[in-house]
Amino acid sequence: MSEDIASLDGSAAGPRTPGTALEHPLVEFQNVWKTYITGADPVYALRGVSIKVHRGEYISIVGPSGSGKSTFMHILGCLDVPTSGQYFLAGTDVSQMDEEQLAQVRNKRIGFVFQQFHLLPRLNAWRNVELPLIYAGVNRHQRKLLAMQALEQVGLTNRALHHPNQLSGGQQQRVAVARALVTEPDLLLADEPTGNLDSRSSADVLGMLDALHKTGRTIILITHEHDVAEAAERIMRFRDGRFVTPEEAAA
Repeated sequence: MSEDIASLDGSAAGPRTPGTALEHPLVEFQNVWKTYITGADPVYALRGVSIKVHRGEYISIVGPSGSGKSTFMHILGCLDVPTSGQYFLAGTDVSQMDEEQLAQVRNKRIGFVFQQFHLLPRLNAWRNVELPLIYAGVNRHQRKLLAMQALEQVGLTNRALHHPNQLSGGQQQRVAVARALVTEPDLLLADEPTGNLDSRSSADVLGMLDALHKTGRTIILITHEHDVAEAAERIMRFRDGRFVTPEEAAA
């Protein structure tokens, strides 16, 4: 497994060779800074981050608390915007978008999986999965069809009518992954997806992410756990607001 700073790219359906000359990177940061003003002194959460991520790759970003990886994830997921620099998603500059435009990108082009499952307890599995499609205005019949297809991708069609309290932690996270996949996003962004799971359920979820990657999914995994990071093709290490080489990380 390599530990260099990754380039990732590709298009919609199926695996493809990363980084061909005719495609835009799926994700590209150009000298991205994020500065917070707290009191008299600025806090530099990101310090000139540049990265290219091509479709079809699976990378992990690992770093300790306070390293800046959460800020990076928020900007990557269009939950925040850079102070300076540019962020391109499939060739489109999203760093200058307004909140309404960012919301559309989040709903349609990025699938989120978080440490907390964020499932609605009164809804069964397929109804939890269909929620992004409701916001997108998809009709009820099509929503159920797409939700069941997403559950099939994570091997959970036999639990479609179960409510969250009837599912194990690993199964709940699979439902959350299905919900992230239901809009067929360009990017699956997993933030500490095993943080609330035991070792067996963690292995189950990581195995599922690997299987999704083998179908051509682009996955970026954020974690502070080195053994979880090892599940990805490439490991990128974050420290003091920037990516560092393996040698720098070991120093």
